[in-house]
Amino acid sequence: MKKLFTSESVTEGHPDKVADQISDSILDAYLKEDPDSRVACETAISCKGVLIMGEITSKGKIDVEKIVRDTIINIGYDKDEYGFNGYTCPVRIELNKQSSDIALGVDNSLETKEGGEVERGAGDQGMMFGYATNETPELMPLPISLAHKLARKLTEVRKNKTLPYLRPDGKTQVTIEYENDVPVRVSTIVISNQHNPEISLEQMREDIKKEVIEKTVPKDLIDENTLIYVNPTGRFVIGGPAGDSGLTGRKIIVDTYGGSCSHGGGAFSGKDYTKVDRSAAYYARYVAKNIVAAGLADKCEIQVSYAIGVAKPISIYVNTYNTGKENEQKIEEIINKVFDFRPSNIIKELDLKQPIYKNTAAYGHFGQDKFNWEKTNKKEEIQKYVANL
Repeated sequence: MKKLFTSESVTEGHPDKVADQISDSILDAYLKEDPDSRVACETAISCKGVLIMGEITSKGKIDVEKIVRDTIINIGYDKDEYGFNGYTCPVRIELNKQSSDIALGVDNSLETKEGGEVERGAGDQGMMFGYATNETPELMPLPISLAHKLARKLTEVRKNKTLPYLRPDGKTQVTIEYENDVPVRVSTIVISNQHNPEISLEQMREDIKKEVIEKTVPKDLIDENTLIYVNPTGRFVIGGPAGDSGLTGRKIIVDTYGGSCSHGGGAFSGKDYTKVDRSAAYYARYVAKNIVAAGLADKCEIQVSYAIGVAKPISIYVNTYNTGKENEQKIEEIINKVFDFRPSNIIKELDLKQPIYKNTAAYGHFGQDKFNWEKTNKKEEIQKYVANL
């Protein structure tokens, strides 16, 4: 059976991603000064300027406006002709301290208050998902993996001046043809990238095909029937915050698995490690990836849910999409033996107090080996439990 599946990504100059990077840069700055900082920082951007809002409690003293401007300039919005300039745009800061009511449940869990050991409670209620599939070496779905790589390549050729006429804003989209749930070819590639007005559409299409697509997508996945669209509207000069507003947390499918699996209710960027919206989603990816790496399934989706202020998860659910080498109940038993979803353990095991979050804010939170939740260091332990079943 054949089917088509599509995922998209965006470059770091997309307005929503600019907002994510600002929020996570602020988070990193506070964590660098005070690893126990509590941060829930959101950014809104328009052609009129930047608004920083949220709740932060920290011993750190941070020049928030400088971080905002440095982030925007580093992305590439540093000229008035772009319609948005990090050197001159207005920056408004509206930050308060974290609610003391929330802090009560985070600092001491319900279990602690009932006489158990002292540990953190979940920073919010909700459900989070993690996913892994053996479609790619990094155990990510192929459509989102290629979309991210194309988006990253667009930024690379812009910044190293291979294609100096490109501007920061851009989007990519990849459609993969599957046969019996196995990816066999690229059906369609769509790339739209902001550009200087003087470049011809024909030249840009030729350049992006040569310098971006051909250097990113494996040749064996492209054939004579693969459709390639570059700037299909014909012109993309007005872009970035000059063309569209941006908001933290609005690219949650881009941030995760490209729509290949379920998604929880929360976004990631601007939130510190006590927010399980973020930390538990990272841990669920860690669990799912190790399950697939250990050979227990070709695909694995993990759902975990929490109550605010309670350390122990309300539920853990496993879905292998009928690819499991063991039944899902046994896989869940193994997960409960090998992994610990309590927030205190997640923070410790993944070393989440470090200022690492700016690097997650573009090109996906998953699939990059530099993050601890991408390690497959539990697969041998998992395999030992399987052998004893």
